[in-house]
Amino acid sequence: MRGSKAIEKNSTLVAHLEELRKRLIFVLAFFVVVMVGSLTFVGKLYHFLSRPLAGMKLLVLGPGDVVQVYFMIAGVVAFAVTTPFLLWQLWKFVSPGLYPKEKSYAKRLILPVTIMFVLGISFGYFIIFPEIIHFLKNLAEQNFTVSFTAKEYFAFMFNIVIPFGLLFEMPILIVFLTRIGVLTPQWLRKMRRIAYFLFVLLGVLISPPELISHLSVVIPMVLIYEISIWLAAIAYRRKLAAEAWWREEQAVSQGKATEAKVDEEVAGQAMDTPQEGADQTESVLPEVPVGESDDDPMTPNDPNIEDDATEVLGDIQVVSERLLAQLQQPPVFRQKQGIHLDERE
Repeated sequence: MRGSKAIEKNSTLVAHLEELRKRLIFVLAFFVVVMVGSLTFVGKLYHFLSRPLAGMKLLVLGPGDVVQVYFMIAGVVAFAVTTPFLLWQLWKFVSPGLYPKEKSYAKRLILPVTIMFVLGISFGYFIIFPEIIHFLKNLAEQNFTVSFTAKEYFAFMFNIVIPFGLLFEMPILIVFLTRIGVLTPQWLRKMRRIAYFLFVLLGVLISPPELISHLSVVIPMVLIYEISIWLAAIAYRRKLAAEAWWREEQAVSQGKATEAKVDEEVAGQAMDTPQEGADQTESVLPEVPVGESDDDPMTPNDPNIEDDATEVLGDIQVVSERLLAQLQQPPVFRQKQGIHLDERE
C-alpha cells in the first residue's frame, strides 16, 4: 500500500512537471516569434521610443552597440507583448487545482490584469519618463555638453517603464487574494510600514542613482499601495456580505427543515398517544359478567361491581389527564449550530 501511494505521488508530480514544461515551451515559442517580429520593425520602434529626446541624436561607442541596442528594444517589446500570454498559460496551469470560486475570480481577472499592465507601461512612458528625462537634460545643460549613448538611454528608459507595468498589477492581485480569503485590509494596513520600506529599497535598486529617479518610482508605488488597500476594503466588504447572505440562506433552509421534521415527530406522537391510551383503557376495563335480575335485566349479579366500576373510572381519568398534558406540552425544537431557538420561534 505504501509503495502504491508513493508511485501515485511520483506519477502526479511527474504529470505536473510535464504540464509545466509544456506551458513554458509555449511561452518561450511565443516570445521568440514576437521578438523576431519586433526585430523586423525595430527601426520604427527606435524612432518611437526616442521621441522624448525631441530629435536629439543618440551615440554608439562601438559596432556591437548597435546590435545590442536593437536586441534590447526587441526583447523588451517582446516581453511586454508576451506578459498577457504568460498570465494566460499560468492560469491554464493552476486552474485545475483551484476551487470553483477561486477559478471564477481568477478567470475574470485575466483581462483587467492585461489592461493594467498596458496602463502601467503607458503611464511610465508617456508621463513619468518624459518628465525625468527633460529634468535631467535641462539640469545637465547648465554646465555640461549633453549627449546620450543609445545603450544608456534605453536601459534608463526600460528601468523606469517596465516596473510601472508590473506595479500596476498590484491592485488586481490584492483584490484577488482578498476575495479568496488570503489577505484582509486590516493586515495590509498593519504591513504598511514594511511595504513602504520595501518600495524604497526596490525603487533604489531598479532606478538609476539619482534622487529624482528614486522618487519617481517610490511615490507611485506608495500611491498604488494605498489604492490597493482601498479596493481590498471594498472587496472584503462584498465578500463578508456574500458570506452573510449565504449563511442566512443556509440557516433558513436548515431551520425550515428542522421545524418540519420536529412537527412531523410531534404529530406522530400525538397520533400515537390516543391509540396507546385507548389500548390502556381497553386493557384496564375488566370483563364484567352481567346477569339477569327480576327487577332490572341490566343489573349485574356480582355484588362488587360498583367497586370495580369506580376503579376503572379512576384509571380512565388518569389516562385522560396524561394524554391532555402531553398534547398541551409545547414542541421541543432541536437546535442546530448557527440557528438560535428564540429566532426560530
